[in-house]
Amino acid sequence: MNRLFLLAPVVAVTALLAACGSSSPARDASLPLMYVSSARTPAYIADCLESRLSRVRVSRAGGSTEIAVGSASNNSYFVTLTPFNAGSVVKVMHPANAPDDPPEPEMRFDIARCAT
Repeated sequence: MNRLFLLAPVVAVTALLAACGSSSPARDASLPLMYVSSARTPAYIADCLESRLSRVRVSRAGGSTEIAVGSASNNSYFVTLTPFNAGSVVKVMHPANAPDDPPEPEMRFDIARCAT
């Protein structure tokens, strides 16, 4: 019974990430691809994403951590990690003209693994 309670947050975040955004070309690039809260700290999520993804650049702006994913000349994703209570708010943007590198399903999976 206790295992069920431990899995509930993972299932909830995974379901939320699956429902966020759309992989169709008609997606509005001004809206976040993903926008979730996590009990993990921004530093933990940033370190986790750096270990899972290639071509990651991390910077700090004010209280937030910003992560650019993709080649230096053509960023595919922009991740903003904002501290919230003891955890973080994770916002992922994907510009309309940016390549899917890494592919969107892989990016969603890595965010889910690092945020839970």
